[in-house]
Amino acid sequence: MLRQLARLTRPIPAAGQEALAVAVYGDGGGAHIVAKESGFEGVACVDDAARLLDVLCDVWARTNQPWAERWARGLLEFVLWMQEPDGRWINFVYDWNAARNLHGITSATGESFWHARALVGVSHAWLTFADERARDAVLSGLDHAVSKPAPPDVRALHILTARRLVADAGVTSLRAAMLGWVQELAACRDGDVLKNNDEETGPPHLWAHIQEGVLAWSASVIEEPELLDVAARSAEALVVPAVDAGFAATSTSPYDVASCIYSLDRLHEATGEQRWAALAADARAWFDGRNAAAAPVYDRRRGRVADGIDQGRVSKNSGAESNIVAAEALFDDALDVARSLEDPFAHPPTDLLGPD
Repeated sequence: MLRQLARLTRPIPAAGQEALAVAVYGDGGGAHIVAKESGFEGVACVDDAARLLDVLCDVWARTNQPWAERWARGLLEFVLWMQEPDGRWINFVYDWNAARNLHGITSATGESFWHARALVGVSHAWLTFADERARDAVLSGLDHAVSKPAPPDVRALHILTARRLVADAGVTSLRAAMLGWVQELAACRDGDVLKNNDEETGPPHLWAHIQEGVLAWSASVIEEPELLDVAARSAEALVVPAVDAGFAATSTSPYDVASCIYSLDRLHEATGEQRWAALAADARAWFDGRNAAAAPVYDRRRGRVADGIDQGRVSKNSGAESNIVAAEALFDDALDVARSLEDPFAHPPTDLLGPD
């Protein structure tokens, strides 16, 4: 995972001498692919850079590898550069010369996933590296999160930032907002199942669906134990059947699976019940063949995670999101690689692929 992400990472000098961004997509041979599902979007985005920044802060804290710090700081430079003066984030750059996509539907500023993920990543960098620019960026960006509505799947990310700042940075002024946000999540449901947004009909999509985990994680901090019951009932109705079926949907991405793992891990931590841990282990096994293709999605020899399974076939592509969310879900594996990995930028990216 980290090796593939290193292959996808490139300098972006317009954002700063040390700035780095990560290519959105990569094909089976390691070549970068541009994002164009919603029209031409661009080559790299804040959404992925901030998520990788979040992971690398944890990697550096646990391993003290100098390359992990340099990588994280380089991504931070890019994310900070993409913030507008009003505190909101633009998502995509069109090219590696850093022409910014100001108007694309997946790039323009707003109450969006990329704004929320930037808050998560930059807040972690602030607490990890004591970077005052990161602090200022987070506080400016939070003004928009506090003052504007957002759907539950985006609001869940705001809660992650708020909980981190309340618990680890002593920003107690966010407790009131956090309490309101968790109540929003708990109220937006169909029966027992937590929804991603008010307009959603039918079963919620699993990618980015971490509301159960966020509620379980937050219940003790804001002293609202009933939230844990809400989270557990939704997980029983939505997450557990998906895990038991081996994520046998027609199309499943690593992000679907990693989101479920996140919630199962938080439920285990909050309750101490081993059943949640066992379910999380079953979900993690998806990456190694407990899936509709009966084949590994994570190629451990080459250090890359495929983009998913479609119609019973493992994708040949391996992009940023798939490897980032896999690194989150398989964090112990990522740490093992990190501890043994020489500077991943000391060699050409193709050298990191390993022998075929």
